Amino acid sequence: MKLQMDLRLSQRLVMTPQLQQAIKLLQLSRLELDQTVSEHLIEIPLLEEVEGPSDSTEEEMTLAGAQALSQSIDWQGWNGIGQSRSSGSEDGVPYSQRVAIETTLEEHLLWQLNLSALNEEEKSIAQLIIGNIDERGYLSFPIEEIASDLGASPARAEVVLRYIHGFDPIGVGARDLKECLLIQAEALGLTHSLVWTIIDKFLPNLERKNYKAISKSLGVGLHEISHAVKVIEGMEPRPGRPYYHVESQAIVPDVVVVQFQGQWHVLQNHEGLPRIRIQPDYKDLVAKGAGESDATQSYLGEKMRSAQWLVRSLDQRNKTIIRVVESILKFQEPFFSKGRAYLKPLVLKTIADDVSLHESTVSRVTANKYLYSPHGIFCLKHFFSGGVGRTNNAAHDITPGAVREMIRTMVGEEDTDHPLSDQAIVERLGQRNIALARRTVAKYRAELRLAPASQRKRAL
Repeated sequence: MKLQMDLRLSQRLVMTPQLQQAIKLLQLSRLELDQTVSEHLIEIPLLEEVEGPSDSTEEEMTLAGAQALSQSIDWQGWNGIGQSRSSGSEDGVPYSQRVAIETTLEEHLLWQLNLSALNEEEKSIAQLIIGNIDERGYLSFPIEEIASDLGASPARAEVVLRYIHGFDPIGVGARDLKECLLIQAEALGLTHSLVWTIIDKFLPNLERKNYKAISKSLGVGLHEISHAVKVIEGMEPRPGRPYYHVESQAIVPDVVVVQFQGQWHVLQNHEGLPRIRIQPDYKDLVAKGAGESDATQSYLGEKMRSAQWLVRSLDQRNKTIIRVVESILKFQEPFFSKGRAYLKPLVLKTIADDVSLHESTVSRVTANKYLYSPHGIFCLKHFFSGGVGRTNNAAHDITPGAVREMIRTMVGEEDTDHPLSDQAIVERLGQRNIALARRTVAKYRAELRLAPASQRKRAL
């Protein structure tokens, strides 16, 4: 055994901190990018946020061309989202004062309770009942357990619950769908009528639209059954619906695809994103390097390198996104020109080869990014999907999304007296050289929230 020196030549991929930062920035969503840039503005004193348009000369356009292109965009629906929030006011009125404060179902019921003639013990029971009514308007907790928690008798709690059933909206506090509909039928003065009987005895047949079975069991004509069904259809199965509000998050697109003078263009959307630059005074200070200690110069030099790398990484991120979207536009031009039914099968590798990037890079670019087009706002991942096989040597495969649009159109145009079954839809798709199994059509129909043919049939 002996020690010796050996010289070897090899290649390795080393992930430097700067490269890791660039990759991280590339895959961030718009909101995450905004937060990250804000953090760097605090950590790196050499950076500053600038107002107005970017100083980059690579994205400059003629003033007339920019104005004409801007006028061709339908900005309604997303323009001004960031502006209204950032400005904080409109005509001198703060943003917080322009947002209506919505009343919850619980608040609405408690308001009615305070106006009621119940005594204090009954109000205590009512408050606990109201607190256990879910967003649909149904009582989600057994009334016996509510009574037990307050040391009251179940019969007393049931009386209070019946009192709450008379609150607005009618049917609130019901324990199931049948009770909810019966409460509404009672409020309409239909107690023990045909409507009441159908709800009470034949709700499963009603859900399946098996009106003939109801007619046969009751010895009533289909015309009368149909009239009663129309009354039931006018009832509200979820009384709490008017007070149920879903927290919606506005989506601001990263890029905008518009057509101008017969050509498609991809524009970067800078709305709501901070623009940063290196402060000129610090640039001069680092360049001169005079009159400062070594520690100060070392600190400024390190921060200057971090600032320069961040600015370059953000610029590279924007350029990469534009390149990828321009490539998507090239392959999916029929979609942008004609509509959703013309979306083509597309994979990441096709775009990666076209823009000379790795598939993983394209995957990061398209993650959590959104595109605004004449047909709406879409996630970039929407444009990537496999193809459904075609028969008779059809020229191109078709995407599942396009097939879903076809199914939606077929169902929308069907004769409601004779709705299309899943097998009938399979046969119609086959006439268009699209080969699908019946269970696949059933799956697509369920994803579109379309009921089976038996439930889509019009009542007699």
